[in-house]
Amino acid sequence: MGLLSHRVERSEITEGDHIYTWRAAFTYSHHGIYIGESKVVHFTCRQEQNSRLSFSFFSSNSVLPTSLLPCLNFERCGFHQPESGVVLSCLDCFLNNGSLYRFQYEVARTIFLSKIRGGTCTTAKSDSPETVIYRALYLLQHGFGKYDILRNNCEDFAMYCKTGLLGWDRSGLGRSGQASAAFAIPLAGLVCSSLNLLIPSPIGVVTAMAGMYHISRYATDIGVRSDLVKVPVEIAAAVQHVAGREEKSSEGKESSSVGNKESSEEKETCSREEFEKANRW
Repeated sequence: MGLLSHRVERSEITEGDHIYTWRAAFTYSHHGIYIGESKVVHFTCRQEQNSRLSFSFFSSNSVLPTSLLPCLNFERCGFHQPESGVVLSCLDCFLNNGSLYRFQYEVARTIFLSKIRGGTCTTAKSDSPETVIYRALYLLQHGFGKYDILRNNCEDFAMYCKTGLLGWDRSGLGRSGQASAAFAIPLAGLVCSSLNLLIPSPIGVVTAMAGMYHISRYATDIGVRSDLVKVPVEIAAAVQHVAGREEKSSEGKESSSVGNKESSEEKETCSREEFEKANRW
């Protein structure tokens, strides 16, 4: 297990694994669930009927694969429901010429803290491969709501499939380790810039900043967060769908009528009731 991530060969992955591949020289990674037979279910930020490419985590302008011809690996490569970002792809199209990595679950705290990059492992425990695949295939048919870089991205999707953990508060961070790390860096810099007056040694400042970065990452890991609960996939899909519609509605709030506002409140009440129901499972 390396300091950056855990690279594996294709022969090493098994059904139900959470896999990912790095893009743009380790700038970001794209995640999915391997369901066997060289097929991957993953969540993308665009819905393209005729594209066989998974669009990336941080960029809405991902580089297209070398060929836009239909995938020859299997006929349904690129399948997704209308207006859904959950896509079925072959492993080749998912990797897009990148290397293959496996996301690690139930790692020790010391190993988690030793990782330089976020989005490679978690202390949370994975559910059985059968449950993971069931969630992925269910969401392929019913969607996972609106893609959001910080709150509902490809890593969030894969981690939900593996653990079933979901949170109600969409105003904060999702479950993604990449998003948490992106926030941890400026936070660590802000805190340590204040400590610069108290710590005269540059080495001491750097050490303090590194410590703050890793502590911030650990505090937001799904294995230690208390705001996440186990939610059945049938309810999770409905909650994410309603939440996505609410966000779309809020974007046009200024031009909305009073009737539309009442409808939005009804949807919010409905989604909260569904989430409270999930808490009782």
